[in-house]
Amino acid sequence: MAYIEPAPILDKENPLESMMERFHIAAEKLGLSEEIYNVLKNPAKQVIVSLPITMDNGKIKVFEGIRVIHSNILGPAKGGIRFAPDVHLDEVRALAAWMTWKCAVVDIPYGGGKGGVRCNPREMSAGEIERLVRAYTLAMIDVFGPDKDIPAPDMGTGPREMAWLMDEYSKAHGMTVNAVVTGKPLVLGGSLGRTEATGRGVMVTALAAMQKLKINPFQATCAVQGFGNVGSWAALLLEERGLRVLAISDISGAYFNANGINIQEAIAYRDSNKGTLENFTGAEKLADAMDLLELEVDVLVPAAVEDVITIANADRIKAKLIVEGANGPTSAKADAILNDKGIMAVPDILANAGGVTVSYFEWVQNRLGYKWTAERVNRRSDRIMKDAFDNVYEASIKYQVPMRIAAYIVAIDKVAKTYTYRGGF
Repeated sequence: MAYIEPAPILDKENPLESMMERFHIAAEKLGLSEEIYNVLKNPAKQVIVSLPITMDNGKIKVFEGIRVIHSNILGPAKGGIRFAPDVHLDEVRALAAWMTWKCAVVDIPYGGGKGGVRCNPREMSAGEIERLVRAYTLAMIDVFGPDKDIPAPDMGTGPREMAWLMDEYSKAHGMTVNAVVTGKPLVLGGSLGRTEATGRGVMVTALAAMQKLKINPFQATCAVQGFGNVGSWAALLLEERGLRVLAISDISGAYFNANGINIQEAIAYRDSNKGTLENFTGAEKLADAMDLLELEVDVLVPAAVEDVITIANADRIKAKLIVEGANGPTSAKADAILNDKGIMAVPDILANAGGVTVSYFEWVQNRLGYKWTAERVNRRSDRIMKDAFDNVYEASIKYQVPMRIAAYIVAIDKVAKTYTYRGGF
């Protein structure tokens, strides 16, 4: 499967408000000055463009394209491009800010950015999508750049679209510029280890957290919500390290096996069944897919969409540890309930940062003109993810706060100190 950077979809809550609520708490704990608070709160740049595209039927259709750069204090902005019918500015602003904190928490020299085009790629031909990608690239030609803003795949885009973006940007500059985008096909300078990167980061942080909680992986059980790129890789890698995965789910429903699901078989079945687990025989289908979240397991990995753990079900969560493979799977209001129950939650901006870490490696390799082995990529990404977990855990102890707020504290503190050393504006 193609790599997709995890990102929340539009829901009933405003994702920007949810993110800002946590940002505010962390800022108060750090005692940020009003100046730095306002600089970090507001996006550095917001660009909205109109994209007239000739459709296959010969008619012109106008699409709206968005690119938000939240911060470039640490370095060039980094973040995916989302093609979806419900993309809107507040969502993209929230995602761009998430990318700033995500890059900072794993100590990568990037700021945060995000882009989107309001369209439905499922209803478009390959030719229509290509024309849209190229038009979007040209419209953002002064925004993008390997030292300014580096896009990547997101919902509705993948390596194919990134190849078109790189090509269009390169044509405009009269030379091949691989480093302008990450998530490319391998032959165009993509990195080995990219596909499994986010799921691998989930596995590394889960094991680090289990060590702190004194949970033996060889006696532990796990449930994974979402069996796309992130969830399936996380499940496979956790299984390889001794955990029994009792339940998995996708759009077709949730599947449970008290003896543990064979994840390799489940992946093979999904890949041969039009990308879905429908009629999977290796487990029993649960009556309600959301029941997966309330199972008696040691580790729960929500790797689907945002706001699946809310005030409606948080008090029924039985897992000792939650590791967020998706962005924003826990609503802000549910956090307090989980904290009162003593459940550790490894937050999204830490747990799923493996993807952007290997994106950074791809960019570095492109700049060097040298390709690393998969073993080197995995070794270095594992070290970065483990170090990031340890830093966040130490901050949670120091400030007496949950892991989520601690992650924001680590990230905001890094960006704030960099801003101060640079001398502000």
